[in-house]
Amino acid sequence: MEKTTDKYIETVGRRKTAVARVRITPASKNTFEINDKDLEGYFPIAEMQNLIKQPLTDGEVKDKYKVTAKIVGGGMHSQAEALRHGIARALVEHSGELRKTLKKAGYLKRDPRAKERRKFGLKKARKAPQWSKR
Repeated sequence: MEKTTDKYIETVGRRKTAVARVRITPASKNTFEINDKDLEGYFPIAEMQNLIKQPLTDGEVKDKYKVTAKIVGGGMHSQAEALRHGIARALVEHSGELRKTLKKAGYLKRDPRAKERRKFGLKKARKAPQWSKR
């Protein structure tokens, strides 16, 4: 694929109910723009920032990218994992040789775990009201 500055790769990352639409564009340095905010502004916790940067660091990506993302749904951690999933997918689409390392690290698998729906007659998905013998 040609490496021009006007071309971008768009992918979707998901986790629980969070959906991240991610675009990566080759740039001079790694920058992140999430819902029109920078990385530190949207994810103030350092743990979340490191979680998002994992595909770039573990994949030992030599290129620099501008990452732009729109994230909806879910909580903070779920959104961070959805963004990580989208970045990993975009990197594989950009250069296929990264697939093996990112797949082994588990960044390409969409985590299917989600909250179970509540059933009628119960308090939560499986929690029943207290049973009384008399």
